[in-house]
Parts: sequence; structure tokens; C-alpha cells
Amino acid sequence: MKRAGGFNWAELMLVGLHQLRLRPDEFWNLTPAELLVMAGAVKPASQLLTRQGLNKLCALFPDT
Repeated sequence: MKRAGGFNWAELMLVGLHQLRLRPDEFWNLTPAELLVMAGAVKPASQLLTRQGLNKLCALFPDT
């Protein structure tokens, strides 16, 4: 769904409006990333950032 130089909007519109049956306003209010996840082309992150993960990042990149 992504081509060199940008997104293939014709294909994205076909998926969004026809296959996912989104209304035009629903389609245009989505980000490309949201649309790609809804279409199954991209899997969302499987793990959320936990407190432990945040603490590790803070230790690696402290505010100074």
C-alpha cells in the first residue's frame, strides 16, 4: 500500500471505503498508520511501555 515516493492513495481508498466500509469522513480522519493497521498491513506494537521500561530509558537518556 506504500509505493516509492508516498502512499498509493487509490489502493488505500479502495481498502478503506470498499473493504472496511468506512464513510468518507471516517476515512479522511484516520492517519495513514491507523488505516494500515485497520487493513491488517501493519501490526500494532505488541508491548506497551511499562514503568520498568520507562525507568530503563530514563537511565539511558537522563535529562540534564
